Amino acid sequence: MSESVVDNTVSLGNSSVAIPTDISGQILDLDEDDDLEIFSKHTTLTDGSSFNASMQTSPASMINQYKFEEEEEDADTKDIFVTVDNPESHITAIETYITYRVMTKTTRSEFDSSEFEVRRRYQDFLWLKGRLEEAHSTLIVHPLPEKFVMKGMVERFNEDFIETRRRALHRFLNKIAEHPIFSSSEDFKIFLTAASGELTSHKKQGPGFLSRMGDTVKAVAAAVRGVRNRPQEFTEMQEYVEAFSQKISSVDKVTQRIVIEQKEYLEELKECGPTYALWSQSEEELAESLKNVAGSVDRCCKETEEQVKHLSDHLIPVLHEYVLCADTLKAVLRRRDNIQADFEAKTEALAMKKTNRDTMRDDLDKAEDRLEWANNALKSDWTRWQKVMRTDLRSAFVDTAERNVSYYEKCLAVWESFLHSQKTDAEGNEKVDFS
Repeated sequence: MSESVVDNTVSLGNSSVAIPTDISGQILDLDEDDDLEIFSKHTTLTDGSSFNASMQTSPASMINQYKFEEEEEDADTKDIFVTVDNPESHITAIETYITYRVMTKTTRSEFDSSEFEVRRRYQDFLWLKGRLEEAHSTLIVHPLPEKFVMKGMVERFNEDFIETRRRALHRFLNKIAEHPIFSSSEDFKIFLTAASGELTSHKKQGPGFLSRMGDTVKAVAAAVRGVRNRPQEFTEMQEYVEAFSQKISSVDKVTQRIVIEQKEYLEELKECGPTYALWSQSEEELAESLKNVAGSVDRCCKETEEQVKHLSDHLIPVLHEYVLCADTLKAVLRRRDNIQADFEAKTEALAMKKTNRDTMRDDLDKAEDRLEWANNALKSDWTRWQKVMRTDLRSAFVDTAERNVSYYEKCLAVWESFLHSQKTDAEGNEKVDFS
């Protein structure tokens, strides 16, 4: 079928902004786009049972491969910088989608150049996330923007929505760039550097539909079978994640309600100032006081608007990302359990078999190596994730606290100035009356 393609860019301020469309993405078909997302609960269908023969699986290599603590980077040693900006809309005969410019600067020797600029759409980000989860099923991949389920929550052409999504994609890539394993992934390099046609070719090299369906069936079977002897440390992880999920979800919901209430308060405040100003025209004796009240309300209104914007742009996105991180952690723990369940099933099968034991023993050894690799990977990445999570949340809380102090100090100064003006006027009136 021939397609007439018309690209369309909507300019908003100094940047071009894309107009997203709601295209129903299929979880097993990454060639379809999900262009109406904020953060993503999507996870790949791999349960960790597909095993890459090129992976190092000896216990020694596992430990050496995942020494995260020794590979943590600071700002002075960071050697790759990624920026997501300049969203653009593209309209074809069959779909409308948005792309983002991804700019990379690096000093790494494995890159052919020090700077790259490509354009990527959401399905490309989803492909990258899927490939990382497929290659490292028990490492923690930062969440992507999710698709809105409730229609009407956000207008598709809303500038704020598009900007929120762009920032989320920017954070996703930077979390990958900061990860000691993901940042060295060949898939990440391809995502950052490949031309659109080359990337499409790489995406087609992934596992086919039947292979992914097979992995899904294995995952379901492992979930039904369950794990008999989960190590205590992973049980404790699971309990921590459940508690963390409940707490961060509650804080996220409460904060969103607070922002909604503050927006309603702001709208009322915007009507209040003009009301006082209008009143002053009919009250000659109170005119000056009413004008001062109107001015004070207007100044507080501007500060409140900045306060609401700060919460919406800085606190809520961090909280919501970690709500989705909790879902990611649950998926990672399930994949680890599936790997253990597969090992336990092979152990039981070997004990019952009287023939082909050599072949089954080889399969069992591979399953045992895979389980040990998965456990070591998760334990190391768990420590790294907790450190990053606490840094991110602490920074968001401190930033919000500082902004709150500034907001209330400015509003306090406004009303103190008003009181001072009224005292001055009152003293002046007393002198006049005395004379």
